[in-house]
Amino acid sequence: MRIIKAALLGLGTVGAGVYEVIRHHQEQLQELVGAEVQVVAVLIQDENKEREVANDVLVTNDIKEILAIPGLEVIFESIVGAEPANRHVDEAIERGCHIITANKEMFAKHGDVLLEKARENDVQIGFEATVAAGVPVIRTIQQQLQLNKIERVQALLNGTSNFILTEMRQKQLPFAEVLKTAQSLGFAEADPTNDVEGIDAFYKIMILSQLIYGEQPEWATVDLKGIASVPEDEIYHSEGRYKHMAELKKVGNHVQASVQPVVIDDQHPLYSVEGVDNAVVLETSLAGTIMIQGPGAGSKPTASAMLEDFIHIFQTNKAAVLN
Repeated sequence: MRIIKAALLGLGTVGAGVYEVIRHHQEQLQELVGAEVQVVAVLIQDENKEREVANDVLVTNDIKEILAIPGLEVIFESIVGAEPANRHVDEAIERGCHIITANKEMFAKHGDVLLEKARENDVQIGFEATVAAGVPVIRTIQQQLQLNKIERVQALLNGTSNFILTEMRQKQLPFAEVLKTAQSLGFAEADPTNDVEGIDAFYKIMILSQLIYGEQPEWATVDLKGIASVPEDEIYHSEGRYKHMAELKKVGNHVQASVQPVVIDDQHPLYSVEGVDNAVVLETSLAGTIMIQGPGAGSKPTASAMLEDFIHIFQTNKAAVLN
């Protein structure tokens, strides 16, 4: 049986999840893509830290060692931050590797350039995991809404913020206490700034803007507010529910976006989306209003999105070869 050689850039929560899914779903993957999927290398920062990977997997902090592996076909990238991830992905594309990424900051900043470079090098980039983890919003837009014009997007794109607002309202608890709970449960990082200040959701809505409208608004024009700015009494006693809403629409020739806490009533489709779930509401020209909801964070949902991208890429390539 043919072997597809893969490398992981990053072995944190997401990278470790991808590694485990590949190991434990090997039989299904072989049936779906007609090949054995073999993780041959992992890029890490600290070579002295213990890693739970097979002995025959190259573990290194040198991207050049990985890209020199003969027959390497695909890179799963889950590094935090735009750099050095962008440089590594750029090099991998030149090397002829398909890319599957969960890096929302990198893709918000460089996705359009990387996609163009991928086309030039006849490889593909899967980026479903950059927006809402296990919620298949990217593929829905790309494949199921090609004839539709998407007129507006309203979305809950950060599970940490949604969890905090839900817990504060339901249990009448202060922000600081709920944040500590979110950190202890693994929903929030030790430094939760990107989540609670809206930066994470901002990157995601910029990715959707590029995908839907072929452009992004000027970043400085986006109204960006985090959930920490909302008075606790308002969350406890509001007649509606506070949600950290990312919104996107095109007005005339200009794309407008915002990420901010808003109060919605029980008639809004996002009213009942609670806890760590993400949800995206798409207002379309033909299909009407579509809502997609599911787990927006965590190792398994994100790994699921990345492996679904992998399957799509290699099934598409297999079909092209057969034809």
